Amino acid sequence: MARKVFYSFRYKYDNWRVQTIKNIGAVEGQPLLSSNAWEDVARQGDAAIKRWIDEQMRGKSCNVVLIGAHTYNRPWIEYEFKKAWSDRKGVLGIHIHKLLDSDKKPTTKGKNPFSRFTLNDGKVQFDQVVPVYDPAGNTSTAAFAVIRDNIESWVEEAIKVRSQW
Repeated sequence: MARKVFYSFRYKYDNWRVQTIKNIGAVEGQPLLSSNAWEDVARQGDAAIKRWIDEQMRGKSCNVVLIGAHTYNRPWIEYEFKKAWSDRKGVLGIHIHKLLDSDKKPTTKGKNPFSRFTLNDGKVQFDQVVPVYDPAGNTSTAAFAVIRDNIESWVEEAIKVRSQW
């Protein structure tokens, strides 16, 4: 049975790339909302967004942060991975800049969103603990193949890392 994960990503820029990864089917992610459905949740305010995130994270064993050009410094993505870590779920990042968007274009590589945080009262950099993968290959097809072939083991590794902290 596939692990259940919660995908974190910047919807506006990366929903197409994320759908591509979700379609791999190696792990089971939360339902991806349409832009209209997300706007309905967002219009209800921060408390409603937190409720939606918390409900979707329930029963998941790992938070997979799909790192695009606009992922860094996003408050809801930060909330999601901090919540996952606090709830003792695995956390990992995958750079998705090589995957094509709906216009068949890649994007620039995004900064590591974990790099701004620490553990153990500032003694350990979060980005030195949380695994982050930048799939090899010079094409979208090659990067996709690396993700497809490895996402299950990456999730397992993230869960193992979290269990050691």
